[in-house]
Amino acid sequence: MTIYLGMDDTDNLESRGTGRLARAVATAIDEHYPVSSVTRHQLYVHEDIPFTSHNSCAVLHIESDALSVVPEVFDIAEEMMLDDFVEGSDPGLCAAHASAITPALQAYGWDAKVTVITQERARTLAKNHGIFLKGLGGTEDGVIGSLAGIGLASTGNDGRLLMKGSIRDHTGPQEAPALLAAGIDEIWSTHGERVTAGTVFTREGKSVKANMVGGRVVLMVEACDGGWTALKRG
Repeated sequence: MTIYLGMDDTDNLESRGTGRLARAVATAIDEHYPVSSVTRHQLYVHEDIPFTSHNSCAVLHIESDALSVVPEVFDIAEEMMLDDFVEGSDPGLCAAHASAITPALQAYGWDAKVTVITQERARTLAKNHGIFLKGLGGTEDGVIGSLAGIGLASTGNDGRLLMKGSIRDHTGPQEAPALLAAGIDEIWSTHGERVTAGTVFTREGKSVKANMVGGRVVLMVEACDGGWTALKRG
């Protein structure tokens, strides 16, 4: 089963983003427990919600059946986040075993994409589920997004991949089979064609941006002269 570890609001306009920090934490945790992927989840953008750039959170997907691993990975992440704390950020950290995630928590995640949510709701929900949730500085508003992230990640139908297999190592134009071998499960065109061959083009020097759909890592593309253009969603 999976342990989900959510991180939110760890940065300011001058510091590295939450995604970069999440990948660093994933590398550290992977020395002890396998991290299958890191996903980015877009939350509600509203004038009443302070955020640095896009109001997104990051979630690590850690493969372990043991409940005892939850506090261990939480401690690793907490130490790294505190060491990386920057003024102006309001970080929050959350961790839960898949067995602790209920439809109520997933519904909370979907709500966080379309409405303003309070810390009180987040903390009460986490307490009632026995979930590790902690603010690590500033206003601690990051607890809202970090909890929402694990709810969304657990559905298998939300999130863009920040790290998976060797996808990030494949930059620029790539052959479809190479991407499928690197960690992409499926490539689909906007017209419903399943793509298994041809060249996939992306921004120069950039890797493709795949999404979680039905528990699968899916890359959407559209036809172009000479192959396919990779699309970025979410």
